[in-house]
Parts: sequence; C-alpha cells; structure tokens
Amino acid sequence: MEAITEVRENKKKYIDLLLLADEQEDMIDRYLERGTMYALIDEDVKAVCVVTDEGSGVLEIKNIAVHPQCQNHGYGKKLINFIEQKYQSTYRTLRVGTGDSPLTIPFYEKSGFTEIYRVKNFFTDNYDHPIFECGKQLVDMVYFQKNLR
Repeated sequence: MEAITEVRENKKKYIDLLLLADEQEDMIDRYLERGTMYALIDEDVKAVCVVTDEGSGVLEIKNIAVHPQCQNHGYGKKLINFIEQKYQSTYRTLRVGTGDSPLTIPFYEKSGFTEIYRVKNFFTDNYDHPIFECGKQLVDMVYFQKNLR
C-alpha cells in the first residue's frame, strides 16, 4: 500500500537517492537538516522529497528524487501533489530550482510550474565537477514556481 511519510531521523540513510537529484553531497548538506523530508513508500521507498521554508510565504523543493527503476510511474507527481495539499494553507508559493535539462523542465511545466528566473552559471560556479543530464552540461539554475492559493 502506497504512503507518504515524514522522515524525521537519519535522513542521510537516503543519500543514494538524494544524490540522483543533487549529485554533490556537500550541496545536499546545506539544506537537508533544515528541510522537511518525505518518503513515498510503495512496499519500499520509491521516492524522496526535501522542502524548505524560504520565508515570505515561499516553500521550496530542494530535492525530489525517484528511484531509477520507478521513474515515469507518477511517483514524483504524487510527491508534488502531496506537498501542494499539505502546505496550501500555510504557504502562498511553491518554488523549485533545477538544471536546464530536457528531463526536468518538462516535468515541472506539466506539473503546473512556470519559469520565473535563472541563475547564470550556478552549476559551474557551485559544483566541483561538471554535471551532465541527457548529454547536456548543466550550467544555469532555472527557477519555477506555482501558486498554492
């Protein structure tokens, strides 16, 4: 039976999954403990998500990762829907930053997010190695948001 539960302790236990969405551990360390983490369980953990309070009514998805064998089965979308429903009465805006990737940009657009701005050279300035997705090097961070109410 499928369930989404908050992970309150030993969040690093899921580091292999978190690294799928953010492949440098010290970058994950910047938000993991201050964030609220959720795991989607369907017999075992299929996906995780970390959200942070960014102030001024903004909740940010810092990491959302789905086990590779479970991708394209709706687990990421279910996590986003859960976050939206859980936080719609306490936050005005849900925001997410992602690489300029042909995998993630369509996912967020289909989930109702719209692009609001880009941070030039984010990945080349903040990561100790080049990051590639679908054969394309990630350079800029693309921020998306959607209204929760």
